[in-house]
Amino acid sequence: MFCTKCGKQIPDSTKFCPYCGANCSPEQDIAGQAGQVFNKVEKELGSAFDEVKQSFNGNSNNQNYNQGYNANQNYSNGYNNGTIPPYSGTRLKDDRGLASYIILSIITCGIYSYYFIYKMAHDVNIACDGDGENTSGLVAFVLLSLITCGIYAWFWYYNLGNRLAANGPRYGLSIQENGTTVLLWQIFGAFICGIGPFVAMHILIKNSNKICNAYNRAQGLM
Repeated sequence: MFCTKCGKQIPDSTKFCPYCGANCSPEQDIAGQAGQVFNKVEKELGSAFDEVKQSFNGNSNNQNYNQGYNANQNYSNGYNNGTIPPYSGTRLKDDRGLASYIILSIITCGIYSYYFIYKMAHDVNIACDGDGENTSGLVAFVLLSLITCGIYAWFWYYNLGNRLAANGPRYGLSIQENGTTVLLWQIFGAFICGIGPFVAMHILIKNSNKICNAYNRAQGLM
């Protein structure tokens, strides 16, 4: 085994590293991993709260407007030749997480999940602008899902998955999962102890984060 602090090889079952004195016991390793998970969730929750607060305050996080505008001055409307969308005047959120989505949805009795969908659709429409597609917003998602007994929600997730995969090459990204992957997890994955829909949402969150991050970088907002 190797010391997690200094990286040197030490005998198995060693509790303290003979080189740097760090605690190398399995219990310490588990505690460290648990702490990392907690810190990640805490960061996700803080970021989610900040996003909600900014929405109410009307703060578009626009401090880098001129920088982003200049970075995209020569934009021409040409999705087919791989150009990026014009600068929207705001930095897109690229650090959404499944843990904060689940926790805040539970705390708000499901209300946050709709806000989450609204903001994700908004950001994807900006980052993927010019591809000839449009991800419908919250009103259409809720109403059509009710009318179709939830079938439209699957259609929405499927289309979003395909759109993210299709726009990957536009930003030099290779996104393996598409709408079919998401749909299969949504439908058949639900029979695997009910975790399927969460896996599907994780895929959408991960890929939308990639696209939004690439958009921010292209606009000089990182």
